[in-house]
Amino acid sequence: MSAAGATRLRVAVLVSGNGSNLQALLDQRDAAAPGYDIVGVVSDRPGVFALERATRAGIPAITVDYRACGGREAFARRLGEELDALQPALVVLAGFMRILPAELVNRYRGYTGLDTYRRALEAGDPWHGTTVHFVTPDLDAGPAILQYRLAVTRGDTEETLRERVQRGEHRIYPQVVHWIAAGRVGMEGGGVLLDGRALARPVIVDEDQLT
Repeated sequence: MSAAGATRLRVAVLVSGNGSNLQALLDQRDAAAPGYDIVGVVSDRPGVFALERATRAGIPAITVDYRACGGREAFARRLGEELDALQPALVVLAGFMRILPAELVNRYRGYTGLDTYRRALEAGDPWHGTTVHFVTPDLDAGPAILQYRLAVTRGDTEETLRERVQRGEHRIYPQVVHWIAAGRVGMEGGGVLLDGRALARPVIVDEDQLT
């Protein structure tokens, strides 16, 4: 319970790699009331640094090795068992690289983003960024909640663009989880409700708003 008496949101985080978004979520658990608790971190790959981040924070670090499971159905079953044991109210996909089956998606809600830096540069896109959205059974089709946007500059490389996007990504992921913890945002009828109002488009945060 928080100081105000509100129940803190129980969050499980799914990861596949370094875990920089996980670290942002860890660092900002108490940035706004009532806050949230990360009750477990689950990886589909053994030995990734995200698991070490969880261990250092005193949070259960769990591996459900996709290859060792012998197939997608067995992996989904094991993953579901681990999530059920953690009893999260919310599942966050923070760099998790597996497609989840519809049954598991419908049981929990989470978030995802795409690393498209090279393609954006090759296409000459003037804008890039990242979006936090609800996950639905259709790949990358869930309704968007919050979007971080920046202008691609002439001097950008794949690495500099990645760094710029991740700075915003590390802000908007925890922001959305705090909104959910406070009961401000949810999904209804295939769309997003924020403070009781349907969003026609995601809330947009530009790069200069974070400086």
